[in-house]
Amino acid sequence: QTQLLESGGGLVQPGGSLRLSCAASGFTLDYYTIGWFRQAPGKEREGVSCITHGLDSTNYTDSVKGRFTISRDSAKNTVYLQMNNLKPEDTAVYYCAATAIATTRMEARLYPKWGQGTQVTVSS
Repeated sequence: QTQLLESGGGLVQPGGSLRLSCAASGFTLDYYTIGWFRQAPGKEREGVSCITHGLDSTNYTDSVKGRFTISRDSAKNTVYLQMNNLKPEDTAVYYCAATAIATTRMEARLYPKWGQGTQVTVSS
Protein backbone atom coordinates (compact mmCIF):
# COMPACT_ATOMS: atom_id res chain seq x y z
CA GLN A 1 0.00 0.00 0.00
CA THR A 2 1.37 3.39 -0.97
CA GLN A 3 1.06 6.22 1.53
CA LEU A 4 2.19 9.76 2.15
CA LEU A 5 2.43 10.90 5.75
CA GLU A 6 2.89 14.50 6.79
CA SER A 7 4.29 15.53 10.16
CA GLY A 8 5.78 18.56 11.87
CA GLY A 9 2.77 20.81 12.15
CA GLY A 10 1.84 22.63 15.32
CA LEU A 11 1.23 25.95 16.99
CA VAL A 12 3.87 28.63 16.53
CA GLN A 13 4.06 32.35 17.20
CA PRO A 14 4.32 34.85 14.34
CA GLY A 15 7.92 35.01 13.16
CA GLY A 16 8.58 31.45 14.23
CA SER A 17 9.60 28.43 12.20
CA LEU A 18 8.39 24.92 11.52
CA ARG A 19 9.67 22.12 9.34
CA LEU A 20 7.09 19.88 7.75
CA SER A 21 8.01 16.38 6.62
CA CYS A 22 6.39 14.28 3.93
CA ALA A 23 7.42 10.65 4.23
CA ALA A 24 6.46 7.95 1.75
CA SER A 25 5.84 4.27 2.25
CA GLY A 26 5.43 1.75 -0.53
CA PHE A 27 7.05 3.89 -3.20
CA THR A 28 10.15 5.99 -3.81
CA LEU A 29 9.71 9.74 -3.76
CA ASP A 30 12.73 10.27 -6.01
CA TYR A 31 10.57 9.27 -8.99
CA TYR A 32 7.83 11.77 -8.20
CA THR A 33 7.23 15.48 -8.20
CA ILE A 34 6.15 16.40 -4.68
CA GLY A 35 3.93 19.33 -3.94
CA TRP A 36 2.91 21.03 -0.73
CA PHE A 37 -0.58 22.45 -0.62
CA ARG A 38 -2.55 24.16 2.11
CA GLN A 39 -6.17 24.82 2.88
CA ALA A 40 -7.40 27.38 5.36
CA PRO A 41 -10.95 27.32 6.72
CA GLY A 42 -13.39 28.65 4.16
CA LYS A 43 -10.74 28.88 1.45
CA GLU A 44 -9.79 26.79 -1.53
CA ARG A 45 -6.77 24.53 -1.45
CA GLU A 46 -3.72 26.33 -2.83
CA GLY A 47 -0.33 25.18 -4.01
CA VAL A 48 2.51 26.34 -1.78
CA SER A 49 5.63 24.74 -3.23
CA CYS A 50 6.80 21.81 -5.31
CA ILE A 51 9.98 19.99 -6.23
CA THR A 52 10.26 17.99 -9.42
CA HIS A 53 11.81 14.57 -9.79
CA GLY A 54 14.99 14.36 -11.83
CA LEU A 55 16.24 17.96 -11.82
CA ASP A 56 14.75 18.86 -8.41
CA SER A 57 13.45 22.11 -9.87
CA THR A 58 11.42 24.04 -7.34
CA ASN A 59 8.54 26.47 -7.40
CA TYR A 60 6.87 28.60 -4.73
CA THR A 61 3.71 30.59 -4.53
CA ASP A 62 4.49 34.31 -4.27
CA SER A 63 3.30 34.68 -0.69
CA VAL A 64 5.95 32.27 0.66
CA LYS A 65 8.94 33.12 -1.52
CA GLY A 66 11.96 33.93 0.60
CA ARG A 67 10.38 32.33 3.67
CA PHE A 68 9.74 28.68 2.73
CA THR A 69 12.21 26.17 1.34
CA ILE A 70 11.38 22.76 -0.11
CA SER A 71 14.00 20.01 -0.17
CA ARG A 72 14.35 16.31 -0.71
CA ASP A 73 16.27 13.69 1.31
CA SER A 74 16.50 10.61 -0.86
CA ALA A 75 18.09 8.47 1.85
CA LYS A 76 15.08 9.07 4.10
CA ASN A 77 12.53 8.98 1.28
CA THR A 78 11.23 12.27 2.63
CA VAL A 79 10.51 15.76 1.34
CA TYR A 80 10.66 18.71 3.70
CA LEU A 81 9.10 22.15 3.78
CA GLN A 82 11.10 24.52 5.96
CA MET A 83 8.88 27.43 6.93
CA ASN A 84 10.47 30.52 8.43
CA ASN A 85 9.07 33.88 9.49
CA LEU A 86 5.61 32.40 9.73
CA LYS A 87 2.62 34.70 9.57
CA PRO A 88 -0.95 34.27 10.82
CA GLU A 89 -2.09 33.99 7.21
CA ASP A 90 0.01 30.82 6.88
CA THR A 91 -2.44 29.06 9.21
CA ALA A 92 -3.92 26.10 7.38
CA VAL A 93 -3.89 22.34 7.01
CA TYR A 94 -0.84 21.48 4.95
CA TYR A 95 -0.87 18.51 2.61
CA CYS A 96 1.84 16.86 0.57
CA ALA A 97 0.98 15.25 -2.72
CA ALA A 98 2.80 13.30 -5.40
CA THR A 99 2.63 13.08 -9.17
CA ALA A 100 4.67 11.16 -11.72
CA ILE A 101 4.60 14.25 -13.97
CA ALA A 102 7.76 16.36 -14.03
CA THR A 103 6.07 19.69 -13.50
CA THR A 104 6.46 22.88 -11.49
CA ARG A 105 2.75 23.52 -11.77
CA MET A 106 0.99 23.51 -8.44
CA GLU A 107 -2.47 22.48 -9.52
CA ALA A 108 -4.09 19.97 -7.20
CA ARG A 109 -5.72 18.09 -10.08
CA LEU A 110 -2.26 17.04 -11.37
CA TYR A 111 -1.40 15.21 -8.12
CA PRO A 112 -3.17 11.86 -7.63
CA LYS A 113 -1.51 10.79 -4.35
CA TRP A 114 -2.26 12.75 -1.18
CA GLY A 115 -1.43 12.59 2.49
CA GLN A 116 -3.86 13.23 5.31
CA GLY A 117 -2.54 16.67 6.19
CA THR A 118 -0.98 18.37 9.21
CA GLN A 119 -2.31 21.46 10.96
CA VAL A 120 -0.18 24.59 11.12
CA THR A 121 -1.43 27.39 13.36
CA VAL A 122 0.39 30.70 13.58
CA SER A 123 -0.89 32.75 16.47
CA SER A 124 0.31 34.76 19.43
